[in-house]
Amino acid sequence: MVNKKSRNAERIRRHKRVRTKISGTPECPRLNVFRSNANIEVQVIDDVNRTTLVSASSVQMKLENGGNVEAARQVGAEIAKRAQEKGIKHVVFDRGGYVYTGRVKALAEAAREAGLEF
Repeated sequence: MVNKKSRNAERIRRHKRVRTKISGTPECPRLNVFRSNANIEVQVIDDVNRTTLVSASSVQMKLENGGNVEAARQVGAEIAKRAQEKGIKHVVFDRGGYVYTGRVKALAEAAREAGLEF
């Protein structure tokens, strides 16, 4: 009988593999995405100094339904606005092991449209 790993365990495995290759610096911090069923959260992180520079989430923005594509677009635009206020223009995108589709893609495209470069 084959024992199948949970989806989250597989996501964490992918995330660890990606994190060995990318890292946020003060000049080009990491844009990290966390997606749950009900909400989406994003942070801009400087891994060298181990600090979160900017964050935004559907909970923080008090969105009606934080688990849909439209909420992800709004969070993406908000994180880009907050990052630019702090003087951050270039970031490296860390999708957190999630597949680049749906909410993750909508968030990334909205952040790009609002001025972040990655």
